[in-house]
Amino acid sequence: MKYTIPHYFEQFRCTAAECVDTCCAGWAIMIDEKSLEKYKNTEGALGNRLHNSIDWEEGSFQQYEKRCAFLNEENLCDLHLEGGEEMLCDTCRNYPRHMEEFDGLREGSLSLSCIEAAKIILGCKEPVQFITMEDDTEDEEDEEFDFLLFTKLMDTREAILKMLQNREVDICVRTGMVLNLSKEIQIAVDHGELFQIDELLEHFGEMDSLLEMQKQIGEDPIGENEYCSEMRKMFRTLSKLEVLKEDWPDYVRKAERLLFGEGQREYLERHKEFHKAIGLKSASYDVWSCLLEQLMVYFVFTYFCGAVYDDHILGKMQTAVVSTILIQELAQAVWQEKQEGFTFMDFVDVAHRYSREIEHSDINLLRLEKLFDKLPLFQPKQLIRILSV
Repeated sequence: MKYTIPHYFEQFRCTAAECVDTCCAGWAIMIDEKSLEKYKNTEGALGNRLHNSIDWEEGSFQQYEKRCAFLNEENLCDLHLEGGEEMLCDTCRNYPRHMEEFDGLREGSLSLSCIEAAKIILGCKEPVQFITMEDDTEDEEDEEFDFLLFTKLMDTREAILKMLQNREVDICVRTGMVLNLSKEIQIAVDHGELFQIDELLEHFGEMDSLLEMQKQIGEDPIGENEYCSEMRKMFRTLSKLEVLKEDWPDYVRKAERLLFGEGQREYLERHKEFHKAIGLKSASYDVWSCLLEQLMVYFVFTYFCGAVYDDHILGKMQTAVVSTILIQELAQAVWQEKQEGFTFMDFVDVAHRYSREIEHSDINLLRLEKLFDKLPLFQPKQLIRILSV
């Protein structure tokens, strides 16, 4: 079995009760079948508590006031304290480490929804390196797994990550290029023409493709009225999604009021001021571009190759781009409140809040992809026009 992880994967350390948030509240914690069987057969006081603290029909821990039944007043896990680490289910033992499984390959990442993991992901100043290892673990072969498509997706993702990490090119141009590439790959897959993918990767890797993207951005600029209208539409998609944490709707409504409540002209002025304020360059790198790069790389690495199971290649890229844009908008709202008090940790908090709501709901991820298909706002050409502002 092969394993691939980002180079910072092993840096994560849980801060437990010292964490400013808790991963044990606000959402259902699902229990794997092996752990459910273990809990069912546990005896004594701990066994009685387990029996009464699990929703056996749903396969999850009960919640009291939105908190896991085993989360104590010190924000520590009683199940861990009383039974040790071996009593934890897979979710609790592994989070925020996330694992995607393919035929003969497992890919590990840290989840942006954990604020400590988000600090590592977004605090990485250098381009992320991905490390592949191999052990003697045997994997069950899936006869229905489309290995040819998966190989092409892996090749495409490698090319996309290389484009995203090319810091000699403006981040908006990089993002536009990977959007257009994903669109062309989607067309090839839809037509069953996988053999064309190698040619597409070669073309998009050439200088001419870069020049074409720069020309595209310059030829069809988006007007201020249209930009404001499209951004408000995009932001309002957040209100159409499943709510996981009860404070999320108020958080989004407040952000929308701060962003758009004083009209178009004020929004545009604040937008320019925000990017000027946080786009400061350090001695070695552009802070803002680096944050956006790390967000894009995170979403692409985590989700792109999952298209082998549903063929939604462009949808995975749209998720990465739209998520990055929406996190920027939420960050701008926080900045408008704090101004010079806005810090890196404020950006981390915004990203982790967004991730908790979107990434931990299959309903939300699927709903977003359906919106991408339905609304012209989310088509690559229009997203590229929006990115150019």
